[in-house]
Amino acid sequence: MTAGRLLSMVLLLQTRGRLSAGQLAGELGVSVRTAYRDLARLQAAGVPVYAETGQHGGYQLVEGYRTRLTGLSGSEARALFLAGLPATAADLGLAEEVAAARLKLLAALPDDLRDEAARTSAVFHLDAPGWYREPEAQPFLILLMDAVVAQRAVDVCYLRWRAPQEVRRRLHPYGLVLKSGVWYLVAGAAGDGDRGPATYRVAQLRQVVLTTTGFQRPAGFALEAHWSAYLADFEARRFTGTATIRISPRGRARLADLAEPAIVRAVERTAGEPGADGWVDATIPVESVQHTCQEMLRLGADVEVLAPAPLRQAMAATVRDLAIRYAVA
Repeated sequence: MTAGRLLSMVLLLQTRGRLSAGQLAGELGVSVRTAYRDLARLQAAGVPVYAETGQHGGYQLVEGYRTRLTGLSGSEARALFLAGLPATAADLGLAEEVAAARLKLLAALPDDLRDEAARTSAVFHLDAPGWYREPEAQPFLILLMDAVVAQRAVDVCYLRWRAPQEVRRRLHPYGLVLKSGVWYLVAGAAGDGDRGPATYRVAQLRQVVLTTTGFQRPAGFALEAHWSAYLADFEARRFTGTATIRISPRGRARLADLAEPAIVRAVERTAGEPGADGWVDATIPVESVQHTCQEMLRLGADVEVLAPAPLRQAMAATVRDLAIRYAVA
């Protein structure tokens, strides 16, 4: 445990530069006293760590010092190569750089870990987009990555669902997120700091112009935490009510393939006792009458909507139209 922590301390100093004992302790999850003891152990082992005093002082490595990756465990070496996402790197224009970095990492590993990492890389592949969907065109993704890293504002033309559909804004790009093969931009609108960041589907951007205007991300902003909160809020706002359905045993068995996870979970949670015919009553969330009607129609005759009345009427109207269209003369 101590050896792994000491290596982590060296790597933190190597990648972050100067850090105080308190900052090191926070990163490693130990007390400040333990951080001081570990720093002393590193110095005693010959690692060139030195301290600078003063208001902005701290500990750092002698310039030019680099450690080799000989402290990796087998599982850590595997994890590093599982983290390499070729398709994602290609989207961002970094395919060659990722390939070069993997070669350098392999060269730095001991022989046994090098073989293990190479074997892992050969038997795992990530294909992010979902089934039955073509990858979206991302003509502005590399430009947006540059804007995110350089913290420069962008002027965009964005196509949204509600009117007016085409809007132009100056955005401060805080980060990019890849969700199920779809890229999203998390950004704040210039001059609208009170509303907080919004989410834009990158494929819906019709124009992006990189400006020379810089910006600062909000204090304390963390992309991963923001995205988790955004997903939770989206899920809570998406459903506007509930519906009562009857579903057959066959429909219930096919539900996971034909309906979204929220409906599947709701049926499993609320299903009553089966009737003599095996059908059960259940309560499902409703996003809108139109959307839920389309979801239920996938199940064909294996589901019946009991309530609310507008959804049942929409189902009946659609089935009538289908019956008329497919009636045999």
